Amino acid sequence: MTLPDGYRIIPLDDRARLDDVLEVDTWAFPIEHGLDELRQLPSPLPWGRMWGIEAVEPPAGSLAPANALAGMYGAYDLRAFPVPGDETACSWVTWVGVHPSHRRRGLLRSMIAHHFAEARGRGESLSVLNAAEAGIYGRFGYGHAAPTLSLTVPRGAELRPVAGSDALRGEFLTWDPEAHGDLVGALHRSVAQVPVGIGRPGWATWETPELRRAQDADPAILHRGKEALRLLVVSDASGQAQGYARFRRSVNWDGAVPDGTVEVRDIVALTPAAAHRLWSLLLDLDLTNRATVDMLPVDDPIMHLLIDVRAAEPRLRDLVWVRILDLPAALAARRYAAPIDLVLDVHDALIPENAGRWRVTVTEAFGPASVERVGAGGVLGAGVRGAGGVADLVLDIDALGAAHLGSTSLAALALAGRVEARDPRVLAAAAVAWSWPIAAGADWEF
Repeated sequence: MTLPDGYRIIPLDDRARLDDVLEVDTWAFPIEHGLDELRQLPSPLPWGRMWGIEAVEPPAGSLAPANALAGMYGAYDLRAFPVPGDETACSWVTWVGVHPSHRRRGLLRSMIAHHFAEARGRGESLSVLNAAEAGIYGRFGYGHAAPTLSLTVPRGAELRPVAGSDALRGEFLTWDPEAHGDLVGALHRSVAQVPVGIGRPGWATWETPELRRAQDADPAILHRGKEALRLLVVSDASGQAQGYARFRRSVNWDGAVPDGTVEVRDIVALTPAAAHRLWSLLLDLDLTNRATVDMLPVDDPIMHLLIDVRAAEPRLRDLVWVRILDLPAALAARRYAAPIDLVLDVHDALIPENAGRWRVTVTEAFGPASVERVGAGGVLGAGVRGAGGVADLVLDIDALGAAHLGSTSLAALALAGRVEARDPRVLAAAAVAWSWPIAAGADWEF
């Protein structure tokens, strides 16, 4: 990693630099709250994996002090990030920002290079993030791996019936992290757990103490005219919770007519009946006309429960971006929907260890892969597709990252010219193998 002259990268290990971090954050991400208010919020900062770039000496005539923070980034330490059929260690990049006085000097590129080296040194094969701007991270090898869905569902929207929904009890509560946090955390975690079912790739849970505190918090300064956070829990006859939703309501009055909104912060259901019951109750609250929700997976149950999906005004945007840091480790850590035996020719301008030809072999459906380097530095056996110096698929590392969670098809990427295939039949087989039955998703954003 090479920094421009006059800058150095430093660890941000504790709250001693909190004001500096918040100052850069409010310049990078405009917000209506001042530092005095922001200091009071539970900090999601991953202290110990926060890094800053200092401007060691300001230029002549500058009013800035020496060693001012010019940029920063952090990485959440996720040890159980869900990938298709399994879990793996992952760095979730967050709080990336450069002060406007120091832009266009290569500081972001330097921080990304530092992050890649630091994460690889910790044995993390993936770097994952939510991008504030969609055009930034592709140039660093991140691929868009999962979109997110937003809905505005009219009150009383008709849902398809689900057996057992009426038997579930719904309880409305005022959110209390001490009383309800462990229950909500466990239900949220269950969606990602492979042993419980098929799992949902990309469903990043609140593993670190900082993330848990941030997810539990409901500071008044962030209500923005809405009420304090509410909780809805649905339970079966034995009292076992089957799902939850956290939400806020707001209402405007036009004369004597209420126009209210239920803003759903997060919603989790472990069964089809629980999903139906949660939405039935949320769509029947007094003085409200609609329920809004963001950051749903594209195949969330509500999309298949609604009789009239159009009325919910579905909207898509990018959410989860994946960067493969250690190609053989990342490909070996996930499972594949079908057997496959092929050779990938991967281009990676920033991590040379990933570049080159790799043979990927999966012997059974939903099994793991054997990944070995072939060609230069490896052995390509006779009779293997790709022999003679021609790989089956040629692609950049960002395209492989885009396909990694199983929601972006290798065949679709080929239609856009981002994957080159020697044989369309092999491309089709690879698209099936890399796919996953459940769409990737993440319902939090930092």
